[in-house]
Amino acid sequence: MMTFAFYLFAISVCVAGFMVVISRNPVHSVLWLILAFLSGAGLFVLLGAEFVAMLLIIVYVGAVAVLFLFVVMMLDVDFAKLKGEFARYLPLAGLIAVILLAQLAIAFGAWESSDQSATLRQVPVATGALNTNSIGLVLYDRYILPFQIAGLILLVAMIGAITLTMRHRSNVKRQDVIRQMHRDPAKAMQLRDVKPGQGL
Repeated sequence: MMTFAFYLFAISVCVAGFMVVISRNPVHSVLWLILAFLSGAGLFVLLGAEFVAMLLIIVYVGAVAVLFLFVVMMLDVDFAKLKGEFARYLPLAGLIAVILLAQLAIAFGAWESSDQSATLRQVPVATGALNTNSIGLVLYDRYILPFQIAGLILLVAMIGAITLTMRHRSNVKRQDVIRQMHRDPAKAMQLRDVKPGQGL
């Protein structure tokens, strides 16, 4: 049953990934991407990593893929123009694809399988430790420095993206909190005596 489930999820991931690329409708591509994420989560469950599988479903399926779906459905994208751009860069894309396939062929051609590969592929089962506890111990103990460096790089990238996209335009009204707090109510308001039947 485990072997059947593995091949089912593996074939589903490959087919869904292929359909993401070749689907003409972008909404269908996002739905195929969601299927690929769910199948990948099933593979993680078979490996005994239930926490990673739930993270994949909650973060990628519940947030990222749904965001992609909303963006694709709400934006008015001219897909005919995009297809024209795709046709223009098709020779370069074909050259890159040939290079990648050649590299994969070289890598798999030099692959050698040892007699102990079956025992090496077995997942080690931790006795007396939960999956989440094991991930936390490895991530925050053995790999604490790379984890902190990755967080710092992401912070710098976020600040850089905000700085590059921020534009100060003179014709846009902006809120000045300090000026609002220190304004004089006597100068900010005017009392008018409006007579009946007359406007301001």
